[in-house]
Amino acid sequence: MDISFLGGPAPQRGVGVVAPFDFALDRELWRWVPDEISLHMTRTPFVPVEVSLDLARLVSEHETLGEAVRTLNVIAPEVVAYACTSGSFVGGVAGERAMCEAMTWAGAVPSVTTSGALLDALAELGVRRVALVTPYTVSVTRALEEYVAEAGVTVTGCAFMGLTRHIWKVPYRDVAAMARQAVPRQGAADALFISCTNLPTYDVIPQLEAELRIPVISANQVTMWAALRRLGTRAVGPYQALTDLSARTGPVVPGPAGPAVADLPGVGDGPDTEQQQEGWT
Repeated sequence: MDISFLGGPAPQRGVGVVAPFDFALDRELWRWVPDEISLHMTRTPFVPVEVSLDLARLVSEHETLGEAVRTLNVIAPEVVAYACTSGSFVGGVAGERAMCEAMTWAGAVPSVTTSGALLDALAELGVRRVALVTPYTVSVTRALEEYVAEAGVTVTGCAFMGLTRHIWKVPYRDVAAMARQAVPRQGAADALFISCTNLPTYDVIPQLEAELRIPVISANQVTMWAALRRLGTRAVGPYQALTDLSARTGPVVPGPAGPAVADLPGVGDGPDTEQQQEGWT
């Protein structure tokens, strides 16, 4: 059979992604990416440190970032994204900007970070009061609160899990429980941010938006949204206020076949031996 009429694969535009060595959610990033975009992943070198402020500083050193970006240069991505929330807020607003400059210098292409994308997303949605959910310990969570406050956004509530490892194993039910603690009533915040690129969030976002009646944004979501916006294209995320303009006109309601939060994988009763919940404020 002659298949020459097929030509070849459609042209692809590349997004380089620098992630920490323990990042385990590559596939989640791809779920926000349209078909004409390819992600090119690289990781920072392994260091024997649990999730902490020390680790955030180690995986965001400019020399480390520069080496990671240079490994992507041969692929010639059009934009580079640093997919780590704590690593990009640990130095404050000025530190995040310096990281972008270091990556741009190393790769000669526009660069974004997760925490910089967070501030862009809050501005896009007109958010002045935000609630936070994190898997972190109290010290890392406080650093995020300080970063957001430095940018002029009020933190109205915060729930954290106290984890230092295996964050990618947290089920949706625990993310949803933290969200309800951070936003205990309607009107408590303009939006909710779920931090950490190693925390799965894609499926739970529209369900929480429908329940809480506010935009819900997450680390991986804002990272892909910001990177793709640099390319002049949109991230794919049905029923998510940040990525779906129709979802901003009122309360977000899933489609007819959309599952309730309790019906999502990992949402419901049952023990979770990996999680050690520390508290909420």
